Amino acid sequence: MVQINDMLAPPPVRLPEDPAQGADPTLNTTALAHPDSPLVWACRAEEFIKSATSDEEKIQAYAFARTGYHRSLDRLRANGWKGWGPVPYSHEPNQGVLRAIASLALAAQLIGETNEYDRCRQMLSDADPSSVGILLDK
Repeated sequence: MVQINDMLAPPPVRLPEDPAQGADPTLNTTALAHPDSPLVWACRAEEFIKSATSDEEKIQAYAFARTGYHRSLDRLRANGWKGWGPVPYSHEPNQGVLRAIASLALAAQLIGETNEYDRCRQMLSDADPSSVGILLDK
């Protein structure tokens, strides 16, 4: 495969360490101490997505995922992202952001919001095509 270097594309985003790095992102105390952490909200959403059986749990999964998605956009923009460009999954501090986007896709799918699932899937593909297989096509 020939790789083409798009000279107009921004450089890949390499986020600094997640605010909750090193803490257990599934604990309430971590969420309260680091509400700006995409990883915290992604982990909470993932827990609910895996086990949601009631409509209430599906809505909670979606709310956690939506929060993580917005915290991710905040974090990306604060670090130079202009709404497009590569966000490599291989860079560990980027993984919380990409997991939050994937969580929103999966939570949207859980409540039947197909357009949102498709939009988030495309966003992941645009950020790092390999992340789609890792995070959505398990």
